[in-house]
Amino acid sequence: MKAIKYLMIGALMTGFSATAMAQSDNSAIINNITSVIKSKPADLKDQVKQVFKKNKKNPEVIVGIARAFYEVKDTASAREYAELALKADKKYGPAYVLLGDIMVLGDEGGKAAEQYQQAIYFAPSEPEAYKKYANIYRKISPTEAVSKLEELRQYRPDLAIDAMKGRIYYSENLFDKAIEEYAKADREKMENDDLRDYAMALFFKQKNKESLEIAKYALTKDPRSAAFNRLAMFNSTDLKDYETALAYADALLNKSDSEKLSYFDYTYYGNALMGAKQHDKALEMYQKALTMDIENKDKRAGVIKTISDAYSSLENYPEAIKYYEQYLQEYSTPTATDYAGLAQLYYFQASKMTGDEMIASLKKSDELYGQLAEKYADAIEFATFWRARVNNAMDNDQQNGYAKPFYEKLIELYSVRTQLTNSDKSRLKESYLYLISYEARIANNMEAAKANAEKLIVIDPENAVAKQVLELK
Repeated sequence: MKAIKYLMIGALMTGFSATAMAQSDNSAIINNITSVIKSKPADLKDQVKQVFKKNKKNPEVIVGIARAFYEVKDTASAREYAELALKADKKYGPAYVLLGDIMVLGDEGGKAAEQYQQAIYFAPSEPEAYKKYANIYRKISPTEAVSKLEELRQYRPDLAIDAMKGRIYYSENLFDKAIEEYAKADREKMENDDLRDYAMALFFKQKNKESLEIAKYALTKDPRSAAFNRLAMFNSTDLKDYETALAYADALLNKSDSEKLSYFDYTYYGNALMGAKQHDKALEMYQKALTMDIENKDKRAGVIKTISDAYSSLENYPEAIKYYEQYLQEYSTPTATDYAGLAQLYYFQASKMTGDEMIASLKKSDELYGQLAEKYADAIEFATFWRARVNNAMDNDQQNGYAKPFYEKLIELYSVRTQLTNSDKSRLKESYLYLISYEARIANNMEAAKANAEKLIVIDPENAVAKQVLELK
């Protein structure tokens, strides 16, 4: 009995060795002929034909020849040998996969999908054709693409099918669906690219805690990954955990495998430094970002605005204004909000000044708000309200009534409204309170003060000032 057992094991081992040796021989032949095809010797066709003649019934070697031609962009020869492989074995899946790849290069997506479907039919447990079929359909119908991947699950439950589906959704910027699929997948089976895309999808959806968790998990497997140290820095910064963000920034810059850093990396590093009150170094990083290769003008303008915002937060308004003006010059499509930002900076700057300097800064703010009202019809109410505030700041205790015409204009603008928002009511309340004060204290016109109080009580029935004025005899 033992002799029979050992004979069976020996036979199995012999068979295994023969198969392994055949695979090894095929790999060696394919590697050799691939090198020849890539080197393009004068007798290339002859050498290829010799290999083919010796292996014309071996589809693996023939597809290896075809794949080598494909890699050097000789699609005609690649197609020829892929078809010869199918003559050797019409059920050989990799030949159909290669024909599909050739058709993708020729922008024949429909025909490529047919070839991948053939590969799936003859080799249903091989994942490559499923992935490539799904990749074709991801733009046409992500639903069809993930449905094809789901078919693979019955043959290969060992694969991270949910992660593959997540990859399709991520590639089409369907981040919510990508997150849903990635969340089902076993992280241990996920490739680093999928973990990265999962964390990125969460980051884009501002789910910073979850994104950070995935990045930290990936770093336990690959602590020198620039991609995951970067994501950990981004998320920690957005979570306002600045010290942790700086630790990941150090890991990205100094302890990660080589990867080209972008302006965005330095901008986020600067944000973390600003949060940690390391202002000088933060500004240094923002300036570093400007030296990087930024792919378009508007993104560069965004970095310049970040520098302006940093100086503004430090109440260094001259520098904030300088960079903001540069931002407006470089940004291709500034909005009303963008122009209003410069007027605001001059207003804030005035609060740090006295005398003629203060008045000059306020006048500049008033001028800019005036231009804003002229340029953008939708911004006229906002601009008029702020012109009122700016002019009031120029007027010592309302003595000259500089703000009066602007508050009156604002009331006129709102008079045609059938509905008022809370913001509208707040601005009107400020307008009426100013006019009540001016008429009662400066103009000594109690009749006008009461008229404004009556209007104020309509939008703010419990207003103490309005009640007090209306009670006066």
